[in-house]
Amino acid sequence: MSSYIVARLLRALVTVFLVLSFAFVILRLSGDPALLIMSPDVPPEAIEAFRRSWGLDASLWQQYLGFFRNLLQGQFGYSMRDRSPAMALVMQHLPATLAITLPAFALKLALGIPAGMFAALHRNSAIDRCVMGLAVAGHTIPGFVLGLVLVLVFAVGLGWLPSGGNAGWQHAILPVLTLSLGGAAVLARFTRSAMLEVMGQAYIRTALAKGLLWRAVVLRHALPNAAIATVTIVGFMVGSLVAGAVVVESVFSWPGVGRLLVTAVANRDLAVVQSLLLLVAATMVTANLIVDALYGWIDPRLRRSSAAKA
Repeated sequence: MSSYIVARLLRALVTVFLVLSFAFVILRLSGDPALLIMSPDVPPEAIEAFRRSWGLDASLWQQYLGFFRNLLQGQFGYSMRDRSPAMALVMQHLPATLAITLPAFALKLALGIPAGMFAALHRNSAIDRCVMGLAVAGHTIPGFVLGLVLVLVFAVGLGWLPSGGNAGWQHAILPVLTLSLGGAAVLARFTRSAMLEVMGQAYIRTALAKGLLWRAVVLRHALPNAAIATVTIVGFMVGSLVAGAVVVESVFSWPGVGRLLVTAVANRDLAVVQSLLLLVAATMVTANLIVDALYGWIDPRLRRSSAAKA
């Protein structure tokens, strides 16, 4: 089991390194931060002084080595706009993002998994078609479109909820619904497919032929084996909690890291963007690492296969 985890930990570290390297190069090639941050009326000497003060006058290779050397020393750089530590700025906005993403994630699980199981256990019935119809609609509608529709209905039309801001818990309802409904639809489809595949296996028919109760067969045999596919998509959703909030926070003017990322990218605030991408990449690879560990725990065949390859 240890070699199984070590192999995936090394793969996760390589993934984070590649993500940061790609982001570093793209950010440097996409425009000069000095021209965006400083006024057009500023003399060229002042712009050159700005570049020297932030190390932008060095070659790309020198900046790249300096970036990873600072990371290894725990230094994430400073915001070019307000000169505050970039990672501290990210941490200031993170609680606001977690305030909507964590309830949204819980709502996805509470709606998606039971709906998928219910549809699978009532296959080809009116209930199945209704659940899958809603799931397809929820999966198809983009997040920003769903958010705007909810604003038009519940904020503009009915006047029940505020359309933006974060002055109270009422302001979080529409962002949470927007983040959760699409994910619940995806989870319902995956859960239904996994359950149908497992329910068609020979050992399920054998268990039923031996006289086991339907409920016992579902709970003891079908659900644990269908969990592998469900864990995969749940792990992906955990990893994308922060990244998925970018659009929703912009729609609802929610002051989290997603909105901070949009602002930092527009202003070429390099250290802030790099710190945010590091947070997103670390979240995603950690979630995938946990999913890989759960694979080995749920299905011992995967663990033995990895040990044999090592």
